[in-house]
Amino acid sequence: MTENKKDTKGILLRLGKYVIAEWPLFLSAVLFTLVSNQLSLLGPKYSGAAIDAISLSSGTDFSAVWENVIKMAGCYVVSAVLSYFLAVIMIHLSQRIVYTMRKQLFEKLSTLPVGYFDTHPTGDIISRISYDIDTINSSLSQDLVQIMTSVYTVIGSFIFMWNISKPMIIIFLFTIPASLIFTRYRSKKVRPLFSERSKKLGELNGFAEEMLSGTRTIEAYGKQDVISGRFNERNESAMNAYYNAEYHGATLGPAVNFINNFSMSLVAMFGGILYMLSTGGKVSEASVFFITLGGVAQFVQYSRKFAGPINEFANILHEFQSAFSAAERVFKIIDEEPEPADSEDAVSLEKVEGFVEFDDVCFGYTPEKTILHDVSITAKPGKTIAIVGPTGAGKTTIINMLMRFYDVDSGEIRLDGVPIKDIKRAELRKAYTMVLQDTWLFHGSIYENIVYGRENATFDEVKAAAKAARIDSYIESLPEGYDTVLSDDGTNISKGQRQLITIARAFLSDAPMLILDEATSNVDSRTEIKIQEAMSELMKGRTCFVIAHRLSTIQNADNILVVQNGTVTEQGTHEELMNLGGFYSTLYNSQFT
Repeated sequence: MTENKKDTKGILLRLGKYVIAEWPLFLSAVLFTLVSNQLSLLGPKYSGAAIDAISLSSGTDFSAVWENVIKMAGCYVVSAVLSYFLAVIMIHLSQRIVYTMRKQLFEKLSTLPVGYFDTHPTGDIISRISYDIDTINSSLSQDLVQIMTSVYTVIGSFIFMWNISKPMIIIFLFTIPASLIFTRYRSKKVRPLFSERSKKLGELNGFAEEMLSGTRTIEAYGKQDVISGRFNERNESAMNAYYNAEYHGATLGPAVNFINNFSMSLVAMFGGILYMLSTGGKVSEASVFFITLGGVAQFVQYSRKFAGPINEFANILHEFQSAFSAAERVFKIIDEEPEPADSEDAVSLEKVEGFVEFDDVCFGYTPEKTILHDVSITAKPGKTIAIVGPTGAGKTTIINMLMRFYDVDSGEIRLDGVPIKDIKRAELRKAYTMVLQDTWLFHGSIYENIVYGRENATFDEVKAAAKAARIDSYIESLPEGYDTVLSDDGTNISKGQRQLITIARAFLSDAPMLILDEATSNVDSRTEIKIQEAMSELMKGRTCFVIAHRLSTIQNADNILVVQNGTVTEQGTHEELMNLGGFYSTLYNSQFT
């Protein structure tokens, strides 16, 4: 079995499990399908009986004609009503499945390590949550009904045709295999094209998300035309991939339709010959070759019902190819390895003192490139450790190690003497509160954003935190005050105000350790001085790690680490490093000379 067959079969089985999980709705859909299609199949039977009741020689039995016409109409009307309810059931079924799938996908994303999001564009992930799952939904709600209907119609039509005229069945021994062989051949060619289409659309979404988030920078540098050109390139690539998939997928329907129409022509011709032989007396009523005019009409209608679903299946097959490609992308995330589980003997944190040690830590995001080289750091409880150094030196990587967003390649990090790999990861991270240069606020009120890290806080505590962060007067000046709703990421307020709200969030947290990454980079100098005073209160009694480019903010740190090329090259107090006359003193003098 080829890899493609295995993938298709595996995806089909996984989608089937989602359907079976909603078995009450699925069984109801199957029941409605059976009854609706059975009534639809009875229509041609009554139609043929009505035709046979018409005779120019012996007279027409109008009562029989009307009886069969009424039965035929009743079957079609009831079948149509049941088909409507079937469509409603399938919409509910598909929505339940999509809800479950989207829920599983998002829950898996919440368990993935930070490294996954560092290497996968946000736009592509969003494309899988929205576009790919919507594609699956479309196939489940529409194409699955057609397939169930087609299977029953094909089998039922064959049985009716077999009972009407066995010799005429021979025609389908040639046309049906031709349809199936062509369909299978084209499917192999089309499937990779739909995979490429989903990939290109994901890349386009990723680029658009990235560029839209940087609109101000793009306009400030006058790069609109450059960015538009790059977008057009990706847009054209996505369009070509979409066109290729749809074009080659669309060839299935017309080709199979031609084969089926050809078989209809043969049915009409062969049926006419048999009817003339039957009426001419050359074929007796007991012969398998005997057929009435009503029988020919029935066979033609059943042959249409028999061939029609096969044609429909060819038409929707390219939609299934798209759905399979989309499902493959969704399942790829669901199958990703989550962040490694805590070891069975992982310990809980009862009371954190805040004694942190790095012991010869080495780490690289990829095996080929090591970022940290034999880093050793000691942070005593309640002390402030400042980390300075050029861009790309490894400062943020040290923070990633502290929070265990990544695990060390060698060496060891300990908290209160316990290796952090032996501490429950969730409890380790709760021991820290972070204020980063890149602020993050969610859609909700200012109050909800401040209490994010401590939801049981009282309103007075929230106001006190906002006051300490020097943001209380601004909040109270708003018409809705603390109930003011922030848009996504707080884009309806200034960047400095967003940062002050995140600082207020940190003030409210009771975590024993604090991480500050350029926490005052987006405020003016006057406000920065005030925040630094408040920060002194915030940092009291906490072990603090501060990444700073403005060296004026870390002069009072208990220990300053100078990181260059992933190695701690200097450490000490501000006075000690200035007396040393090394990189730190050069950097300090360059800022204040």
